[in-house]
Amino acid sequence: MSYFSGVMTRTFTFVGHIAALVRAGLIGGVAVATIAYPLAAVAGLGAKAGADAISNLPASMRIQPPPQTSYLYAADGKTLITTFYEEDRKFTTLAATSPWIQEAVVAAEDARFYDHHGVDVKGTIRAFVANNQAGTVSQGASTLTMQYVRNALRDAAGSPQAAVDATEQTSLRKLREMKLAIELEKRMTKAQILEGYLNVAYFGHRAYGVFAAAQIYFSTVPANLTLTQAALLAGLVQAPTAYDPAATDQSAALVRRDYVIDRMAQLGYISAQEAVRARAEPIRLKLTEPPNDCTSVSRAHNDWGFFCDEFKRWWIAQPMFGGSPQQRMSNLRSGGYRIVSSLDPRVQASAMRHVTSGTRIGDRFAVGGVFLEPGTGLIRAMAVNRTYSLDQRRNPMSTDPAKRAQHVKGNYPNTVNMLLGGGDVNGYQAGSTFKYFTMLAALEKGMPLNTAIYAPQKLTTRYVTGSTDASVCPDGRHWCPQNASKSMTGVQTIWSGWGKSVNTYWVQLEQRVGAAAAVRMAARLGLTWHTPIDARQASQAHANSWGAFTLGVADTTPLEMAAAYATVAADGMFCRPLPVVAVIRPDGKPFAAAAAPQCKRAVSQAVARAAVDAMRCTTGYGAARGGCGGWSTAPGAYGAVGRPFAGKTGTTDSNRAAWFIGFTPQLIGAGFVADPDNPNDVAGSSRHGKPLAMVTQTMRDAMRGKPVRYFTPPPASIVGRAQHVSAPPNAKRTKP
Repeated sequence: MSYFSGVMTRTFTFVGHIAALVRAGLIGGVAVATIAYPLAAVAGLGAKAGADAISNLPASMRIQPPPQTSYLYAADGKTLITTFYEEDRKFTTLAATSPWIQEAVVAAEDARFYDHHGVDVKGTIRAFVANNQAGTVSQGASTLTMQYVRNALRDAAGSPQAAVDATEQTSLRKLREMKLAIELEKRMTKAQILEGYLNVAYFGHRAYGVFAAAQIYFSTVPANLTLTQAALLAGLVQAPTAYDPAATDQSAALVRRDYVIDRMAQLGYISAQEAVRARAEPIRLKLTEPPNDCTSVSRAHNDWGFFCDEFKRWWIAQPMFGGSPQQRMSNLRSGGYRIVSSLDPRVQASAMRHVTSGTRIGDRFAVGGVFLEPGTGLIRAMAVNRTYSLDQRRNPMSTDPAKRAQHVKGNYPNTVNMLLGGGDVNGYQAGSTFKYFTMLAALEKGMPLNTAIYAPQKLTTRYVTGSTDASVCPDGRHWCPQNASKSMTGVQTIWSGWGKSVNTYWVQLEQRVGAAAAVRMAARLGLTWHTPIDARQASQAHANSWGAFTLGVADTTPLEMAAAYATVAADGMFCRPLPVVAVIRPDGKPFAAAAAPQCKRAVSQAVARAAVDAMRCTTGYGAARGGCGGWSTAPGAYGAVGRPFAGKTGTTDSNRAAWFIGFTPQLIGAGFVADPDNPNDVAGSSRHGKPLAMVTQTMRDAMRGKPVRYFTPPPASIVGRAQHVSAPPNAKRTKP
């Protein structure tokens, strides 16, 4: 049975002191002097004093699993995104290792492993004589068991200094290793000790344990190691740097490998003929550099780095993984987790293809998008036209004049900023997509879909603004927003006001429901306030006077907006964005709480379905319960996706940023274009359509082959009094 299949941490307590040595057949004659010699020689004591010192050594040792690498996979559970580790190690059972590596390690490090009881008396005597004659340490006498004890003490150390102290080869610590090794052999089988040793031994090139060694040097697994490969690895344990086979001069590595092969023949593990053939083989390496952290995601999938960064941000925010962010990150790097993420490589590839269509990775304007699954919050893709990299030396200066004056680099083409989900980026104004929060607040307060309001080209509101505001009224005090087009003037409903994005309709609806209600709705659906100004405006004291909120003047991120909009696609259930579908502990048990969707009812089913009915107007799909007013801001979106599709466009003043958020019942995408370095940098009308094209084309690709699902129409009670309004022509081709 594997040692690690039992209790994860064991404590061995010693009660025998010197008697343990006697029972192991180690006390007597020269052996006493040999064991006591290191201490006596250093301290000037006799054999009796040395024996007393042995008796006073610590009587217990904790053996716990060594640090292990955590693996992050894509949603298929097979495609590796990256790994996280301090020591690259993956526990491997003895049954999963080649017999060659087992025999080679014994031959190289402890030929009498199966004969002694933790301390090799003959080896100790031989080393004592040789070292005494040489006047220095020319031979060691550490058995595999003693080496295992040493590594176990290191792994159990509570601090770096404790780890150094545990492995420092002083006489007293050598004696402690002997004592602990004897007791260890009473509690563990030889197979368990060898298994443990193979998993803690260091093989050079950051390879801790046989799994990492097989992977790094030969790109294989321990079960497939050949005789010559095993002999090479076994030879490294004694001095990984001196015998490094990846060095330009492989002569030392070859000599050491052949020595191990000869020892295997002498011990009868292989025949003389096998040894001759093995020695004739050259060293053949197939080196692999294991990735570590998000910046080591393979070049072929560099865009996965942004999702990986979001995964790390999520991980360190989960109390279940540790008491502090630092402890949680440490546990990720040492806990040996197998993490299946929510990233869908097919959706990610499509998103990245359309994000970069017609734009450069090095464009100062970021074009990006996030795709989530309604009802679970699972993040399926995160794509942006940037290279995920810490190396920003060749980036140009920031487009922000103030930052440029301070010689601050821009975020393009290389960045690790969370342009899609937060981090140290404040986010971007999202324009008319914020009308969503006003609509939900109004519907929740009982205002039906057919709420009719006359929308003038320009509106004088009750909200007060600054005298320098471009939308200030002639009185120099109040806020006077206007529509993007004079064609929007007239009586509008929630359906037509949404589809055409009529500003003066939504500001009037906001006045009726109260700006604070819209702000509270946004917070209920996961929005956070990224700047001190937004936080002040959203406060209880000021929220009701924040009239411009409905036109999207607060900073937000695509991840926040995707999760907020997904609420209505999921019939009113808000789910926090979730980057994992499974977290598996080293013992194979799932960490169920980690992968459980964090969902709650945010709005009623009726409100959600009513909102979706209005949101169908934007895309050209047509509302099920009312009319959209004849035209909309994205009439081709439904046709581009080819199935039931709803959403919203959004632009900020002077086209500084543009957005599109669209969804089917199965998937939602939120896309944007803006300059992350300088919010005043105008993206312009030429880039206005990029988010819409990216989202619709990615949605089309992602939905291919999936069953068509239809939106459920809202109940009559929330629609209001029946009105006869002509529907768009393509509404006839849709189902409710």
